[in-house]
This record gives sequence, structure tokens and C-alpha cells, in this order.
Amino acid sequence: MSGQPASGGQPAASRISAADVAALQAVLGAEQAACYGYGVVGSHLSGAAAAAATTDWIAHQQARDNLAAIITSAGATPVPAAVAYQLPVTVQTAAQARSLAVILEDDIAMVYMRLVAVSNTGLRALGSSGVTAAALRAAAWRGSTVAFPGLPAGSLRG
Repeated sequence: MSGQPASGGQPAASRISAADVAALQAVLGAEQAACYGYGVVGSHLSGAAAAAATTDWIAHQQARDNLAAIITSAGATPVPAAVAYQLPVTVQTAAQARSLAVILEDDIAMVYMRLVAVSNTGLRALGSSGVTAAALRAAAWRGSTVAFPGLPAGSLRG
């Protein structure tokens, strides 16, 4: 259940616009929230599922650190992590922990889509890798895939 967006090298700081930094900050905030959320997920699991949660938690920490480095190289200050986060679901069982992992990954995929839309090709590649990694992790936790990872189901209606 692991997967981490690979940046393929950091984009040149001189080519990162203010809009790009805003998108990076949003992704950084989501990765910070995922790090917090996976602490809760892992605390309600055991065995292989707990090991998978730990692997995913580490992947989110690495992504968070990579994003902070990119933001810093662009001359901006990375948004600080919150002390705590409001979880979207109550977690008291292993099944609820797995559900939280799916929600976290779906949320991460959605926010990485913001990077796919920027003009910087390096950041678009980072966004694409992030969506892919989150979709793979979500599919592992969910037990199935979704048609368009990173897009809310309601946005697909015509």
C-alpha cells in the first residue's frame, strides 16, 4: 500500500510562480494532514495492515519533506503543520481506520490535481505522480479502484 510521488528532480525555483507556490502549499497542507491521519489509522490496526499504514505514513512524510524543500527553494516559507486535525470520520475500529485511509488518499489525490493544472512541467509531473501514488494507496485500502482518481464523483455528472 505504499507509493510516493517522485519529483524527478526539483523544478527550477526561478520558474515557480506565485500560483505554483500556492498549489504547492495546498498539497503540503494535505500531506501534513495525511501524516496526522495515518497516525490514527495505524493505531487502530495490527499485523500486515498496521505495517501498510506505517509504510504509507512514511511515504506521506517523505512527500511532505520534498514539498517543503521545493517551496523553500522557490523562496517561500512552507505552511506549518497544524497541531491537530479534525478527522472526517470517527475512528474506533479497524474498519473505520481503513475507511479513513481511503478518505485521506482520495483527498490527497484531489489536491495533487491542482499541481497537474499548473504551467510548470516539473510540478505537473509531480502532481501526476502524486495522484497516481494516492490512487494506488486508496485502491489497496478500498479493495478496488475508482474511474477518475482525484476527481470528486459529483463532478463527473453531466
